[in-house]
Amino acid sequence: MMKIHLLEKKGSKLRFVAEGISPAFANALRRIMISEIPVLAIEWVDIRDNSSILFDEMVAHRMGLLPLKFEPGKFSFTKDCKCSDKGCPLCQVAFSIEKAGPGTAYSGDMVSSDKSVKATDPNFPIVELLKNQSIKLGAVARLGMGKTHAKFQAANAAYQYYPEIKSDGCDEPKKAAAACPKGIVGLKGKTPFIKEPLKCDLCRLCEHACEGLKVQGVPGKFIFNVESISGLEPEYIVGRAAEILREKGEELKKQLSKI
Repeated sequence: MMKIHLLEKKGSKLRFVAEGISPAFANALRRIMISEIPVLAIEWVDIRDNSSILFDEMVAHRMGLLPLKFEPGKFSFTKDCKCSDKGCPLCQVAFSIEKAGPGTAYSGDMVSSDKSVKATDPNFPIVELLKNQSIKLGAVARLGMGKTHAKFQAANAAYQYYPEIKSDGCDEPKKAAAACPKGIVGLKGKTPFIKEPLKCDLCRLCEHACEGLKVQGVPGKFIFNVESISGLEPEYIVGRAAEILREKGEELKKQLSKI
């Protein structure tokens, strides 16, 4: 049975230990968190006036990479929407910016057609405007996935094995403990052990310092680090990734039953 132990939840970062899963399951969960969580991002920009120093393409690129805060489940993919991919409030959000210099156009200057959708931070700079310079544009945000473009990536996610030390007659345990750059290898009698497994990055310097010592991962136990780089909460990203993985398994089972 899988067990989850929450280690830390701080802002956009989440850290937890998952026990009772295979490396394949851990990697599938990681890949889905990165590339298959629906995320709202600006898909296209219509620049009507731009006398700033930046080319239109650069302004549009910056707009596309702005992380947007939105309500999960509120919007559908345009291909699945009732409007038949024409674009409507159920599948897209429109933004506009109209600003004259001197000054800087920030993400907070974007006027949204849906008040619940906005940039995660109003202080992202889009373009600096000097005297007699101005910018006027419209933009549309739609749902997408990280596997099609980086602007739709929901999170940075990584995992590592939960480390432990196996000793088969280490002849210099003190040397092994001293070799750890983080000072997290201790001694129980003459047996080295990891005092703080969550801080171990598996550098294996203690292993090289003493023959008969081996640093290895606990089978089926992994430390996950998830950082949201979108407007979604990290705990939602993990939960949704698990749901998508389950749906994939159910679909595979359904297709196999037809064979």
